[in-house]
Amino acid sequence: MKINILAIESSCDETSASVISDGKILNNIVATQSVHEKYGGVVPELASRAHQQHLVPVIQEAIKTSGLDKKELSAVAFTRGPGLMGSLLVGVSFAKAFAYSLGIPMIEVNHMEAHILAHFIDHPAPLFPFICLTVSGGHTQLVLVKSHLEMEVIGETLDDAVGEAFDKTAKLMGLPYPGGPMIDKFALNGDPKAYSFPLSDMPDLNYSFSGIKTAVLYFLRDRLKENATFIDDNKNDICASVQYTLIKMLMQKLKKAAKIHRINEIAIAGGVSANLGLRAELEKLSSELGWKVYIPSFEYCTDNAAMIAMAAHFKFLNQEFCGLDISPLAKMKIGK
Repeated sequence: MKINILAIESSCDETSASVISDGKILNNIVATQSVHEKYGGVVPELASRAHQQHLVPVIQEAIKTSGLDKKELSAVAFTRGPGLMGSLLVGVSFAKAFAYSLGIPMIEVNHMEAHILAHFIDHPAPLFPFICLTVSGGHTQLVLVKSHLEMEVIGETLDDAVGEAFDKTAKLMGLPYPGGPMIDKFALNGDPKAYSFPLSDMPDLNYSFSGIKTAVLYFLRDRLKENATFIDDNKNDICASVQYTLIKMLMQKLKKAAKIHRINEIAIAGGVSANLGLRAELEKLSSELGWKVYIPSFEYCTDNAAMIAMAAHFKFLNQEFCGLDISPLAKMKIGK
């Protein structure tokens, strides 16, 4: 009998559903919330309301395009955390009702672990053990992945995430939301060494990105005093220089982690892993250091239910189910 799982992702501002059958992703339906664009960032209350509007149609589409009947489902998986509490609550509540109505088990999934396990959707997949750099708007972590279900955080940001540094820079420059992809776009035609920004050097394998956010703020403020059109005149170079600095900070710790743990299987995951500059630098280091680098397709970098489904598949095989008394966790750590 096949293992068919419906997976739901609602941790932030993407409403997504996916069906997986015996480890093969059948679809990945995503509804993006455009309501946040005029605010320059995600508004939690609006996000949860949008999830309520999108969730049923998205799930209906996922089941329909899978070719399966809902009675053929073996389990329902959902993102328990980390994420926005209101958004998580919408997904968890629906999963409970849906699973109860069908009399099938539920599987809770850690959002960040799912980002890592997205590497097993397509082939080739990384070999264990490998190091995964998880980078997003809310997280920056170095994770030692020992198996599908055993992971250890060996380094992380002590303040802000790298994705937040990208988005904050974009907002300071007056670029539209979401800002990270806009920085990447303009950086393609800029000089990465046009301007210099400080590199933070935190102990061990940890990161800090609050300093560069402040440095960019003061840099733009001082230049605009001298020239009101400075940002418009130098947009490409500013974006390229900030991106160069952020990527260099990420790579310094990643290289250190690979050396300490003597691992050359390297992966990246999370929304920022869609960044072209980061991907190019990883490919470069792959040649220089002999790394085997694994980068998910763009579809599986940003928040999506296919990665939740893949994580749930491995948990199903291990019979890791949860009860109806489960509740969302805004803060949920890898390996916990």
